Amino acid sequence: MAFSVADLARAKAFRISPKDTNYFVMLFDQVTDQIDNIFVIEIFKVGGATPPNEHSRAHEFFHVLHGDGVAHCDGKALPIKKGDSLLLHPGSEHVIENTGAGKLYTLTVMTPNEGFAELIRSGEPVELDADDIRILRG
Repeated sequence: MAFSVADLARAKAFRISPKDTNYFVMLFDQVTDQIDNIFVIEIFKVGGATPPNEHSRAHEFFHVLHGDGVAHCDGKALPIKKGDSLLLHPGSEHVIENTGAGKLYTLTVMTPNEGFAELIRSGEPVELDADDIRILRG
């Protein structure tokens, strides 16, 4: 296969846990493309954040598509906004927090996958709202 295209009209979105304030739109992963990394759009509700987490082998990359937030990593805080990119190295405990007035949208890539795609897909399905679709389509 020379290339793949993610069709947002048919993309699946999931929340890992019912209490989570962020959810994921699956773009590319092992299930769709037989690759050992994962590409998602991560959407954070107003005031939402990831739970504190770290990855033993994986690098995690965030590119802010829309909104404002703060990246917390190993005791440091860094404001992030549309156009910013952030790379977290293995073993770094981190939290991404939405501090803006609207939702925060990031392109999130984790390589290798380290079970992240399976964790997301085992969560509960989420319906994207009109704002999500509008932002994702640019």
